[in-house]
Amino acid sequence: MTIRVVTAGLAALALSGSALAWEPTKPVEIVVAAGAGGASDQMARMMQAAIQKNSLMKQPMVVSLKGGASGAEALMYMKSSAGDPNRVLIAYSLIYMLPLSAKIPFNWRELTPVSVVALDQFILWDNTTLPHANVKDFIAAAKAANPPFKMGGTGSKREDHVLTVFIEKKTGAKFAYLPYKSGGEAATQLVGNHTQSNVNNPSENLEVWRAGQVRALCVFDKERIQYKSKVTDKQSWNDVPTCKEEGLDVQYLMLRAMFLPGKVTADQAAFYVELFRKVTQTAEYKEYMEKQALKPIFLTGKDMLKFLEEDDALNKSLMTEAGFVAN
Repeated sequence: MTIRVVTAGLAALALSGSALAWEPTKPVEIVVAAGAGGASDQMARMMQAAIQKNSLMKQPMVVSLKGGASGAEALMYMKSSAGDPNRVLIAYSLIYMLPLSAKIPFNWRELTPVSVVALDQFILWDNTTLPHANVKDFIAAAKAANPPFKMGGTGSKREDHVLTVFIEKKTGAKFAYLPYKSGGEAATQLVGNHTQSNVNNPSENLEVWRAGQVRALCVFDKERIQYKSKVTDKQSWNDVPTCKEEGLDVQYLMLRAMFLPGKVTADQAAFYVELFRKVTQTAEYKEYMEKQALKPIFLTGKDMLKFLEEDDALNKSLMTEAGFVAN
């Protein structure tokens, strides 16, 4: 079974050279719907640093971690902030999945879409102390394991959990899925051999991969990660095979997107479109894309709305097939 992802071409927004009609007059809060150390937290802090270093905004940007209730805290916080242009959410597939699995009263359409700034990939990882050094051996060991292998992930009935279910359906292996508060925690549990595997984003396992503590078995994408500079002593991100190459035909990409609360003005939204467009042009952003093995992209306006509607439909179908939609 193949998980297909909607892809979108690059889009740029051309704004006039005149001064923007609105800009913040107090610190701006970038809201993270996850715990410390995960991919969203890391990306938020990269943006914070890029904005400050390149003087892209007069007011400071502060990172606010609101990962309570599996991220529902952040979503409801943004929903309750209608009309407040000083809060911006760094969003991912949680905006589609959590309302389906937990039936929280939230719909991303209640917010104001600003821009899609990256696409995130997932990798199947195991611990280097384990004997299975490729996907075939890993799956064979997982199928034979009793008790089942433990698969660590971020949250329940979310991206990591969906991927685990589809690995099971594709291979016949069974895993005991253990949800953690962040990808950083999932990485720590894998290094400590408390789990046998995880499907973390590249950024979440980067340091422990570089340290030789975990092994990148395959990437859940139709093509290899583009970056060819060595990350470990022996491997670049491009050296990691696709899961399809290894006989595991499962694919999934996740958006990284910026949203304002609902009921902000057009001038306020335009300020942030321009702000994050400038962020994607900074050296910090470009270096971060390569270091964390993200796909750079910039979508806004009608292109972003089209992407969101299609991505929402895709994630809903995956959640339904996995049996994760609450009755």
